[in-house]
Amino acid sequence: MKIKSITAHWVRVPIPEAQQHVSDFGRVSSFDATILRIETACGLVGYGEAKEEVGSSGNNHGLTAIIRHKFAPMLIGEDPRDINRLWEVMYNGVRDHYALRDAHVFPILGRRGITVSAISGIDMALWDILGKSLGAPVWRLLGGRKASSMPAYASGGWADAANIGKQLMGYVERGGFKAVKMRVGVIDGPVRNSVARVKAAREALGPDIGLMCDAHGTYTVADAKRFCQLVEDFDLTWFEEPVTGDDHRGLAEVRASTTVPIAVGESEFTRHDFLDIAQRGGADFFQPDLAICGGISEAMRIGAIASAYNLRLAPHLWTGALAFAAGLHVSAASPAGWILEYSLGANPLLHEMALEKFTVKDGRIEIPDRPGLGVTIDEGFVQRHAVATP
Repeated sequence: MKIKSITAHWVRVPIPEAQQHVSDFGRVSSFDATILRIETACGLVGYGEAKEEVGSSGNNHGLTAIIRHKFAPMLIGEDPRDINRLWEVMYNGVRDHYALRDAHVFPILGRRGITVSAISGIDMALWDILGKSLGAPVWRLLGGRKASSMPAYASGGWADAANIGKQLMGYVERGGFKAVKMRVGVIDGPVRNSVARVKAAREALGPDIGLMCDAHGTYTVADAKRFCQLVEDFDLTWFEEPVTGDDHRGLAEVRASTTVPIAVGESEFTRHDFLDIAQRGGADFFQPDLAICGGISEAMRIGAIASAYNLRLAPHLWTGALAFAAGLHVSAASPAGWILEYSLGANPLLHEMALEKFTVKDGRIEIPDRPGLGVTIDEGFVQRHAVATP
C-alpha cells in the first residue's frame, strides 16, 4: 500500500450573524480549518483536519501550503500504515534518519506552531486509512474502548450575569447534559464581573450540574489567583486556561494557590509541552486539541503522561467533525479519558461537513464502531467552502 496523493483545502464556512458570538477572540463570523485528503494507490482514502488557530476562525493559507508543498512531496510513495515512522520523518525533517537510528528526536525549527498542526492533520488521515484498511475503528487499533459511550459537557456560555443562567440551563435541556462550560476572563473587565457571572450560573444550575469556566489564557497570575479565591465556594469542575500558555511557571503557581482544579492544553504542542506542565504541577486536566497537538499519535502519548501523573484527559473539541471524531477515539481508548467537549456555538464543520451526526443523549455520546474515524466527509461541502490558495 502506497500513498498516491495528498490534497489540502482551507475550508471557511460563514456563520449567520444571528448565530455569531463575541468573546475575547472578537466576533466569530466563520469557522475555519484545513481539511486534507490522502488517497492510496489501491483506492483507500483517509481524511484529516488541521487548525491554524485554536478558536473558530483562522487564516489557513500558511498551514495549507505547508501540507501541500512541504509534507505531501515528502510522503508520496510511502506506506501510510507506517504511522510512527512517518510522524518522525515529518517532525525531524532532514535529520529524520538520525532520529530513527538513534531513537530520540532531532527536531528542526518547526517543532511547534503550524508545522505541528500540519503533522496533526496528516497523522489523523493516516489513522483513518489504517482503520479502513483493517475494517476496524481507530479506538480498536489504540487498544479498545473503555465503554460504548462517554459523558459530554456543553461548551458555550457567553451571556451576561442576568442571562447566563438561562443560557446554560438551555444547554442542559437541549441534550440532557450533566455539565456545562462558560467563558470568563478579560472580556468581562474586572475579575469581580466574571465572579458575578459564575455566581449567577451556579445559582441557576443548582448543585448537581457540573460547571467549568474558561478564561482563554487572558488573566495575569494575580488575577487568576484572585478569581479562584472568589469562586471556590461554587464547586467548579475546573478552571480552564487561567493564564497564557507561555507561562507554565505561572500556571503552576495558580494551581498551587487553590483547591479549584485546573485544566489546560488547547494551545500546547506535542508531549514535550504537556510533560513540562505535569512536572511543574500545573494541571489536573489535560486538553490537547488533536488538530494542533500532533494528531492521534501524539494525543495518545499525552494521555500516557496524564495517566502516569494521575491526571485526566478531556480533549479540546471546538473543532470540525474529523478532529472531534479523533478526540473521541483517543478519549475512549486512553485510561485517562474522562469527558468530551461538545460545542454549543455555531459549528458547521461539526454538524454539516460529515454525513454522520454526533448526537448527545442523556449527556452522553456514543463511541461509533465504523471503520477508521467513522466519519464520511461530504466532498461537495468541502468544495463549496474551499478558499482559493496557491
